[in-house]
Amino acid sequence: MASLSSSAISNHSLSPNAFVSKKICFFSNQCRALLLPQRSPICRMGFVSGLERKKTSKTNIFASVTVDTSVGTSPEKVQLPKGDSWSVHKFGGTCVGSSERINDVAKIILSDESERKFVVVSAMSKVTDMMYDLILKAQSRDETYLAALDAVLVKHRSTAVDLLDGNELGSFLSALNEDISNLKAMLRAIYIAGHATESFTDFVVGHGELWSAQLLASVVRKNGVDCKWMDTREVLIVNPTSSDQVDPDFEKSEKKLEKWYSRNPSKTIIATGFIASTPQDIPTTLKRDGSDFSAAIMGALFKAGQVTIWTDVDGVYSADPRKVSEAVILKTLSYQEAWEMSYFGANVLHPRTIIPVMRYDIPIIIRNVFNLSAPGTKICRSSTTEDEVDQSLESFVRGFATIDNLALVNVEGTGMAGVPGTASAIFSAVKDVGANVIMISQASSEHSVCFAVPEKEVKAVSKALQSRFREALNAGRLSQVQVIPNCSILAAVGQKMASTPGVSATLFNALAKANINVRAIAQGCSEYNITVVLKREDCIRALRAVHSRFYLSRTTIAMGIVGPGLIGATLLDQLRDQAATLKEEFNIDLRVMGITGSRTMLLSETGVDLSRWRELQQEKGERADMEKFVQHVHGNHFIPNTVLVDCTADSVIASHYYGWLRKGIHVVTPNKKANSGPLDQYLKLRALQRQSYTHYFYEATVGAGLPIINTLQGLLETGDKILRIEGIFSGTLSYIFNNLVGRRTFSEVVAEAKQAGFTEPDPRDDLSGTDVCRKVIILARESGLKLELSDIPVESLVPEPLKDSASAEEFMQKLPQFDHDVAKKRQIAEDAGEVLRYVGVVDVVNQKGVVKLQAYKNDHPFAQLSGADNIIAFTTTRYKDQPLIVRGPGAGAEVTAGGVFSDILRLASYLGAPS
Repeated sequence: MASLSSSAISNHSLSPNAFVSKKICFFSNQCRALLLPQRSPICRMGFVSGLERKKTSKTNIFASVTVDTSVGTSPEKVQLPKGDSWSVHKFGGTCVGSSERINDVAKIILSDESERKFVVVSAMSKVTDMMYDLILKAQSRDETYLAALDAVLVKHRSTAVDLLDGNELGSFLSALNEDISNLKAMLRAIYIAGHATESFTDFVVGHGELWSAQLLASVVRKNGVDCKWMDTREVLIVNPTSSDQVDPDFEKSEKKLEKWYSRNPSKTIIATGFIASTPQDIPTTLKRDGSDFSAAIMGALFKAGQVTIWTDVDGVYSADPRKVSEAVILKTLSYQEAWEMSYFGANVLHPRTIIPVMRYDIPIIIRNVFNLSAPGTKICRSSTTEDEVDQSLESFVRGFATIDNLALVNVEGTGMAGVPGTASAIFSAVKDVGANVIMISQASSEHSVCFAVPEKEVKAVSKALQSRFREALNAGRLSQVQVIPNCSILAAVGQKMASTPGVSATLFNALAKANINVRAIAQGCSEYNITVVLKREDCIRALRAVHSRFYLSRTTIAMGIVGPGLIGATLLDQLRDQAATLKEEFNIDLRVMGITGSRTMLLSETGVDLSRWRELQQEKGERADMEKFVQHVHGNHFIPNTVLVDCTADSVIASHYYGWLRKGIHVVTPNKKANSGPLDQYLKLRALQRQSYTHYFYEATVGAGLPIINTLQGLLETGDKILRIEGIFSGTLSYIFNNLVGRRTFSEVVAEAKQAGFTEPDPRDDLSGTDVCRKVIILARESGLKLELSDIPVESLVPEPLKDSASAEEFMQKLPQFDHDVAKKRQIAEDAGEVLRYVGVVDVVNQKGVVKLQAYKNDHPFAQLSGADNIIAFTTTRYKDQPLIVRGPGAGAEVTAGGVFSDILRLASYLGAPS
């Protein structure tokens, strides 16, 4: 017994290799004469330890469960078939939790009409926890581990008696008893040593899968089907990369699979999930929930037709149904969407399950073993056609997931900006303490980096960062390493949702309406998720708020479209394309009761057929009469809600808003004239809006479909204070100055922009800066400033002598004569390492605004812009050192109409849909 000391185990004199081989079973008949069965298990363990120290290779030891007496001895090598003929199934612990359920699983396998079936099973329900508990009790020197092991024995023995008879029962019970005897000896050794290595733990806990696989294989054979069972430790080779992650070695695993199959050819194979081996043949596991991963890896090795994951739910939900009772089953998900939802805590799949099957485009089906009538959720690669169908049938946001018990770590300081290696040093320190970074957010200014880690790891992370950056903190280059505890992550997931106008606006507006403050935001370029960090106590409320906003309930609205020009016509086409989906999927009925232009109007009693609205306008159009138009749209008593959508840029139309709101008519518009017109009229309009139950939405007045107004309102509604808003608000001027590079002249780029359709027919309308000024006024008034349009100094880019040019053509012809003015400013900027940008600024602190040509350093976010994108930076009391930045396409009929459409749907949520 002295040879089995704690130090001996610590020095690996007793290792899993002592229990692992592929030739002879642990304490088998071949070695019993040597191992003296009348001696105690401890003495036997000591003998094994001695064998290990002597490097004896003749007596190889392996758990009895790995010996399959049915292994053929034919010298002929059987070729492993691969491809769609294989169907892979995975059944979790709940699915095989009792003898009755194991029988049900066998029926599912037998009913599968696939030519070949490979089935991966987990341990019976709760058994893995029981096995971990054995280890915990033994290393804690708790004698009750023996009783706990007996409970494991009883559970599997009683299940076998229920399911099997004859030789199958005798064979299984013999193997089971031998395994229990071996485990008892190993646990005794752990009890004496007082600790267990990871390898020992993996070896012990993997027995649950071995037993369930043998049980299920026996039941299938009992039903007359030839079936082999596989100990995947003989096939699946993985390389441990960390304490909770492994990487499969596909090349070695494939060779071992071919070798195994040549000895065990069968059209039905039952295999163990969760367990595998290292390249050194040491037993290991794929960690918690690893059976899904096992199935995906084996599916990839077989190049199977599909992998079906059988669970106890009907499929993948749009949110956790335990937190959101209205959550719905998603029919399909892309691999990327499933990965995102899995990563962010949704109970979908093992986070790495998707990776192996993606290599061969193998679909994964999530199905309910207890409800075979449910089709489940299909996870596959989305084709272009599928994407187009999805846009008309499903929400762009496919689901929401949350992660709790996190802390936010914020490292900030002016000394970080532009210093190479700072981020590397931060995350190197985090890696050194073994912490897992869940999310990272960094502003373009590089002034600060914040990231989320599990709360249990934050103390070690903070201590490591304080140590690593002690000198920088003392010198003032870093101002602080701040820890914000009690956080949760909420992730919205959907393919291409972030590039869809209005999605981000709707998300943040839903949170603001629920009075929930966002602590950090992250969005990847892949556009598959938008992630926000919230207070933990707000998490469920936030989840319900955003879910209800994107899965709207029934509401009916009578609509009147004013101005079927470029934006209005695009909106009508978008409504046409989406109308059926809104009715069928979201129970929203948007009925266009009338369309009016400046000369003709089209009225309908039941709703205009949007597939023919242009033809109907020609055939049935009548002389435009605004009063009659409004009366018609608003006078339908069967539809209580009315909205007028003004898609013009007409100040006369904007002057009607006050009267419409007084009548209880909602207004949605991209028209800037009302909010940038005379201050007294604006204040009167907003006062009425706040006092009444009617809504006035105008997101598209600034930034088209970008969530600028909503973001600003959300900040104000949650109690934030706006200090400064600065941005590039003109897509035309953004394009011009982004392309004013090299030897190109100002007039040359303006001509190019005009040719590409970026400018108004007369470029002076853009170059005058008036449009930017109107956007600045709108944001200034939204922030609480009482400014008139005339209060904003505007630096016009139209040369003074050309302001009165007779035509746009004459202006363009003479513009090259004035290129030197811009060229001179550009040269000064370049000499200072800067670029020119045409910006609007709202200085809330000093209660003023300005529109001007401004130079910015080359590393400034505004200098990084490309194309015709807009970018807006909000500096607030919460976002003081690191402004909140919104960037994206801010002009164009599609995105502007999309922004208006988003406002209409937002109105629907206010008028009856849950919020």
